[in-house]
Parts: sequence; C-alpha cells; structure tokens
Amino acid sequence: MEFVSGRITIDEKICGGKPTIRGKRITVQAVLEFLSAGESVEEVLHQYPSLEREDITACLEFATELMNRNYVIKSFV
Repeated sequence: MEFVSGRITIDEKICGGKPTIRGKRITVQAVLEFLSAGESVEEVLHQYPSLEREDITACLEFATELMNRNYVIKSFV
C-alpha cells in the first residue's frame, strides 16, 4: 500500500508493517518523534541523510490524515 504521493509505504516485510518512508527502514513514527521532541526539519535531515524535505512533509500529512478518521473507544465493563 502507498499513501501521500507515494512517499509513505506500508510493507509487512519492512519494519513489521509500520509506515515507512519510500520503503526505507525509517519509520514515520521515528520522524514524528524527532519533530515532537523539538528537533528541526534540518536536524532530522542531518540524522537521516537519505531523506528529503518532502519526506518529512509527507510524514506530517500522513499523521494528519490519520487524525481525520473517527475513532470509538469501547468499554469492556
């Protein structure tokens, strides 16, 4: 499966099926964790030289799309 302009991919054989960037072993989660910890886009790109600025934008768009979905929490009481 591919999402967000083909930059975010999900493959059960890569990183246990977590969303990754262009099939690399760099997860969307890792990028989002760096950004949420206060790292700049430039710092993330320095940590992962194979990434492009558009990859980071795709991660943010992917996360935004997930938040556009409705979620229901069921009680098991």
